[in-house]
Amino acid sequence: MSKQLTKAEEQIMQVLWDLGEASVKEVIAELSNPKPAYNTVSTIIRILETKEFVGHQPKGRGYVYFPLIQKTDYSNQSLHKLMNGYFGGSFKSMVSFFMKENKLDIKELETILKEVEKSNKK
Repeated sequence: MSKQLTKAEEQIMQVLWDLGEASVKEVIAELSNPKPAYNTVSTIIRILETKEFVGHQPKGRGYVYFPLIQKTDYSNQSLHKLMNGYFGGSFKSMVSFFMKENKLDIKELETILKEVEKSNKK
């Protein structure tokens, strides 16, 4: 999976990841105001199907849509793209940058390190 999502596509995916499955109307209900038009959301969902991020199944007189890609898989891929594109593939450089720019405190750094240790044990 090396496909990136546009901002609009990512908004739709966030709703589908949160809900698990939804009709176009249910997706629109979860989006913030001003609400996009039904046809706009429907078109974006069809694009997501073409990119193989979303699948569908018939439900009543319409369809229900569901993610084919896990949020964590997309997040990991996006993070690696960021790391490779801006930090020469160095996780250390990326973390160092965010620590300096965001002025992380020691508690936040400890939390991050515990998460890293936990994921390395898997």
